[in-house]
Amino acid sequence: MDQKRLIAAIALSIGILLLFDLFNRPAREAQQQQQQAQVQQPAQVQQPAPRPGPAGPLGAPTDAAPAAGTPREPGARLPVQGPRVQGTLSLRGARLDDLVLRDYHETVDPASPLVRLLAPREGAAPYYAQWGWTAADGRTRVPGNDTDWQVAEGTTLAPASPVTLRWDNGQGQVFEIVLALDENYMLTAEQRVRNTGAESVQLLPWARIRRESTPPTQGFYILHEGFIGVLDARLREVTYSSAKDEAAKRSGIAFEQEGAGGWAGFTDKYWLTALAPVDPMARFRATFRAVPEAGPRGPEDRWQVDFAPPAPLTVAPEATGGGQALRLFAGAKEVHLLDAYQDRLGITDFDKAIDFGWFYFLTKPFFYALDWLFKLLGNFGVAILVFTVALKLAFFPLANKAYKSMARMKTLGPKMQEIKERYKDDPAKAQAEMMALYRTEKINPASGCLPIVIQIPVFFALYKVLFVTIEMRHAPFFGWIHDLSAPDPTNLFNLFGLLPFDPMQWSHFLHMPAWALIMGVTMYLQQRLNPQPPDPVQAKIFQWMPIIFTFMLASFPAGLVIYWSWNNLLSIAQQWTIMRQDRLAKAAHGAAVPVPAAKPKKG
Repeated sequence: MDQKRLIAAIALSIGILLLFDLFNRPAREAQQQQQQAQVQQPAQVQQPAPRPGPAGPLGAPTDAAPAAGTPREPGARLPVQGPRVQGTLSLRGARLDDLVLRDYHETVDPASPLVRLLAPREGAAPYYAQWGWTAADGRTRVPGNDTDWQVAEGTTLAPASPVTLRWDNGQGQVFEIVLALDENYMLTAEQRVRNTGAESVQLLPWARIRRESTPPTQGFYILHEGFIGVLDARLREVTYSSAKDEAAKRSGIAFEQEGAGGWAGFTDKYWLTALAPVDPMARFRATFRAVPEAGPRGPEDRWQVDFAPPAPLTVAPEATGGGQALRLFAGAKEVHLLDAYQDRLGITDFDKAIDFGWFYFLTKPFFYALDWLFKLLGNFGVAILVFTVALKLAFFPLANKAYKSMARMKTLGPKMQEIKERYKDDPAKAQAEMMALYRTEKINPASGCLPIVIQIPVFFALYKVLFVTIEMRHAPFFGWIHDLSAPDPTNLFNLFGLLPFDPMQWSHFLHMPAWALIMGVTMYLQQRLNPQPPDPVQAKIFQWMPIIFTFMLASFPAGLVIYWSWNNLLSIAQQWTIMRQDRLAKAAHGAAVPVPAAKPKKG
């Protein structure tokens, strides 16, 4: 029975972790709501003087201090219009700081606001991409945050309609940024300098993505949010807290890597902003930065990812320096889209922006299977049900063997009880007789654990698919389930909506949805078909498991609870069929099937 003790210990450990998460969730959700409210802001508001940013070594983008005097008028803006994005680009500072995603809403309500990805510096949660130069020679005047760029070519940044920004420094150098947008979320920027002066100049072009506040995070240990990139062919993930700790030791630099190609940026649960060189073989230095700065409420964190060449560029007189060409992805982390960019543009491991986790080898194929079924059936919930049946068929031989062993053990229950009573004063002898009985009946007592062991990686892989892929976001099922990636909204404690109050206002633990109850009942029925553990302590633990898992899964995505419930029903049908066939087979061969004695009638 050591295996059953191990499974019980694993289950209880998972339960402790999940309960710990539940205890911390109310504070985390309150923080998320507060931070999410800060993100909602109008696209065009007055532009204040630039704030100072992190200074650094050569090539580190810096924010110039504002000049003294009266505040300037807001800078002009260039419209950005794509099939899937809309917004504006600030011509003051060459910042893309206003971008919303046209295909995604904040909630399942189609009338809710569109998801805003990038936001201006003057708002509560600035988030933007910017292109600029550093004067490596120390004398060339370069554009800064307060520089007003001119639109030299184009009127609106749109697919098949690139624009060129231009700025003359008055010293003989003309800076240009050529921007192009594709049909989805990818923008290409080429920086160049035309030197009409009498001397060579040394310049270092750079691009950066900057967040001037700490963004809201889900706070789950199975989901990475923060700095991310594939640099030098390795996935690099740094959380905001880790970046802050590391940057405190290295003058604001949390991580730095020089190499060819790759990409780096910020990842949220469903959204990504990332920079990548157009030429996969071009060498760049990518840097993650975390620098606290003074704000109206005290020190505030600033987060930055920047790309720059490893060395400055020298532009000779009457020559044009090509600078650098970088791509900026700013949009939703759609699996097929990231795969297409990876294959078509040569962006290394771009799909790893989605946190598929340790079970990547299962999680991504599971997604593709579910997505194919969704396109075939038109409903992700139905796709989950069909996919579960397919998994059952795939593991049928192994599970069938395990269930047969469990069925035989159940029929041997009276004999096992007899041995325990006969040798109750000699545990060693009882154990030896038990093992002899197993050998005679050709039963492996550990095989009953196989269905659970198999289900653990499958469960976590499917959990990842439901939790991290945006395709599952706001995907409906039937009835009251409008979002398979969110918890079931019904609640037993208000009689599923019949009583006019929300128990969740009193406590986040007063949430017991209908699908969690269905899962608990099916888990209990499945447990009743299993042989009773001989150890009374183990028996008590297993009796409580359906109740524990019901409360644990109450806050899980509805799609996962539906999967677990349906899987339990299929397991019940399989176990019942095997047990029935085993009884019939023994009866046909003259085997006596234990039948409980009838109780004498009273009276």
